[in-house]
Amino acid sequence: MKDAQPKAIYLKDYEAPKFTVLHTALTFLIEEEATEVHSLLSIQGEAAGELKLNGQALELVSVELDGGALSEGSDFSVDDDFLVIHQIPAHCKVAIKTRIKPQENTALEGLYKSAGMYCTQCEAEGFRRITYFLDRPDVMSIYDVTIIADKSKYPVLLSNGNLVESKELEGGKHLAHWHDPHKKPCYLFALVAGDLRHIEDRFTTMSGTDVTLRIYVEPQNIDKCDFAMDALKRSMKWDEERYGREYDLDIFNIVAVDDFNMGAMENKSLNIFNSSCVLANSATATDNAYSRIEAIVAHEYFHNWSGNRVTCRDWFQLSLKEGFTVFRDSQFSSDMSSPVVKRIDDVNLLRTAQFAEDAGPMAHPIRPASFIEISNFYTLTIYEKGAEVVRMIHNLLGEDKFREGSDLYFQRHDGQAVTTEEFVKAMEDASGIDLTQFRNWYHQAGTPELSVTDQFDETTGDYKLFIKQTCRPTPESDKKEPFHIPMALGLLDEEGNDAQITLKSDGKFNQKTQVLSITEPEQEFIFSGFSAKPTPSLLRDFSAPVKLHYPYTREQLLFLLAHDSDGFNRWDAGQTLATDIVLELSEQVQAGEPLEVDDRLIETFEKLLKEDSSDKAMLCKMLSLPSLAFLIEQSVPANVHAIYTARTFVRQTLANQLHEAFLSCYQQNHDDEPYNYSAEGTGKRSLKSLCLHYLLESDQGDYSQLAISQYQNSDNLTDQHAALSALANSRFQVQAKACLDEFYEKWQHEPLVVNLWLSMLAGSDRIDGVEGVEELIAHPAFDIKNPNKVRSVIGVFAGQNLRHFHTQTGAGYEWLADKIILLDRLNPQIAARLVGPLTKWQRIVGEGGQKMRNTLARIESTENLSKDVYEVVSKSLVES
Repeated sequence: MKDAQPKAIYLKDYEAPKFTVLHTALTFLIEEEATEVHSLLSIQGEAAGELKLNGQALELVSVELDGGALSEGSDFSVDDDFLVIHQIPAHCKVAIKTRIKPQENTALEGLYKSAGMYCTQCEAEGFRRITYFLDRPDVMSIYDVTIIADKSKYPVLLSNGNLVESKELEGGKHLAHWHDPHKKPCYLFALVAGDLRHIEDRFTTMSGTDVTLRIYVEPQNIDKCDFAMDALKRSMKWDEERYGREYDLDIFNIVAVDDFNMGAMENKSLNIFNSSCVLANSATATDNAYSRIEAIVAHEYFHNWSGNRVTCRDWFQLSLKEGFTVFRDSQFSSDMSSPVVKRIDDVNLLRTAQFAEDAGPMAHPIRPASFIEISNFYTLTIYEKGAEVVRMIHNLLGEDKFREGSDLYFQRHDGQAVTTEEFVKAMEDASGIDLTQFRNWYHQAGTPELSVTDQFDETTGDYKLFIKQTCRPTPESDKKEPFHIPMALGLLDEEGNDAQITLKSDGKFNQKTQVLSITEPEQEFIFSGFSAKPTPSLLRDFSAPVKLHYPYTREQLLFLLAHDSDGFNRWDAGQTLATDIVLELSEQVQAGEPLEVDDRLIETFEKLLKEDSSDKAMLCKMLSLPSLAFLIEQSVPANVHAIYTARTFVRQTLANQLHEAFLSCYQQNHDDEPYNYSAEGTGKRSLKSLCLHYLLESDQGDYSQLAISQYQNSDNLTDQHAALSALANSRFQVQAKACLDEFYEKWQHEPLVVNLWLSMLAGSDRIDGVEGVEELIAHPAFDIKNPNKVRSVIGVFAGQNLRHFHTQTGAGYEWLADKIILLDRLNPQIAARLVGPLTKWQRIVGEGGQKMRNTLARIESTENLSKDVYEVVSKSLVES
């Protein structure tokens, strides 16, 4: 790629399109050898001029302008990326015929074939693989789509909008004509043709419109759609009640597809989903799968307003739709389950993965200034950090003013392609709150850090907080302007009660939790009325995506863990305590010193196990040690194997000393009630699963039969998977192999269950390193062309099985590089996402980091590397 390095695209170079497309009429003639696409574009511009249309991997058949044929050379030119018509009038019709081969499209962008089904994925720039078009989100058009195909093979023909005509044709073919009355950019175009079955339901909107709801799947999956349908109906009702957003068409369709690069796509009225995000019943889906389906169904539905009715002007504004919608789906999921547990899950992802992204070579603001390949910017920064930025606006404005701001945003920009600035402006105008400084979150990358110290004056009863904010350099900027950071604060008295907070400067507040606005590099806050020094509960509910530094003693952490009224901070105190202990032990591992776990951690776990908590999911979180990935991020440069050894020692010590308590907790949460997906049931199963994992790590008894019994007698995949996973990671490998083999034989014809089986093996602590995972690659169940299977094996091994991936020989790095290079020729998007584990080379201690860097250099030197992979690799090789 060095000889043809792709060029970056810059936000500062944005120009409005000279032409737009008022109406787009598409006809698809689907045949087995090729599909012919006829497009008729009603073009409008301010003046006559050159029309430059995007295209990729297309065979051009013909071009007409206002009914007259055009000639290549004299009238137009065409190359691998563009069709350029040299001169068109300001108002005209352009007709283009192209020929494509969806069955050969392994990139899974544009129109492609998944098994026997034709389907599309056009975000971000897939539409240019279908026909020549102004493929940019600020070109919004009304679409009419006609699909013609063999009825016996493709009885179902779907596109956006409402079905206006269907009829039989000669030769066994049939036709469907769809009309979408709402303007949309081409990235929201969708088409499906296949032999599908569907379930149907109805929803009556708040204004009385009767909407038909359908979920289409392959025939064998028709029994796995009910939960997704229920989640859809709950999402529609929630969006009306919480945001006043009503659905705007007569029909809403969802289609499940096995081969899909992403989780799902919000195409207007025809959402196309990865099958893993739709299909569920108790035998083939875990609690985690149910939760994921609920959240993704909600997310894609909520996009109907925050993304479709109001879309982004350009791809630099991607977080406009994604960050806002992730925030909305997070609110929905919180309302459906335990808000504290949901917050913990969100923050765990943020602090483990997004903070690492912020600290790495691909760090970028939530509104990037440039990119080479837009697909590389579908990142945790855009989605999760983008959601946190919206959440901070919500914290600053309050629930009522935030709702007024969102109403104003939708009212003001309905049917438009807009920018993040227009979203913030609507919030500002509705609330009267100045968000000028807050905008720094949009154009500055990196994770801000808050260093907090305190002081208590016994004479005056004043308690002072000194807060300093910093942000480390990132690729786009060495110097950072101060962020506007809302920090939620609580102060606990000696008994552990929330004290009334009164800011001395104005005597107001008088609240138990107060949001402080941190806007300066250094600030001081003085609180009055204390008889003794309070214990600060800082950043309650994780009110801002920052790293917090405060010199908590272990006694203070134990105090917060026991008394803090903020559930998130209570959990976080336990995590901070455990992190401190594990990292201290990891240093002792490296020094060759004997290891001993702080008795206070053991005592805390024992108390928690005896706690009569109604929120079992929360208790499970409290009893879970920080993940190896999180611990590595807290220790830079990190010695992966020392941290792994220390963490394993802590787990085994807890398991051995508390095995009776873990067994008692397991038994209390084990019942024979039929499976029911609910917050209560999920909590009990998660706690039971955690206890089982601890028990199988104990050498105080043979608990393998407990796991085998759970596997054999459970009526649901959640409990079976928990038992198999515990066995797969235990010393009982003979029993584990027998159960895992039996499981595969039973479920080998259920792709999603097989993917779970592959993930268990690829992520097992007992796998035989690269040789073991290579056996999975060679297994008949694996398919390198299927993204779900690639993620289940390659993604899990490199991204989650960190001890084996970071083997000291560097074999894991070389193995991953081989797979990336292979996949780059098939599916560059998936290949680029697999580079992530290697990009952290500067964070790994010693020779391991250098070996990772050498591996990246080998990938970069590969001939004909895609721009997707090139961008990630080339940026990762730059030393910070």
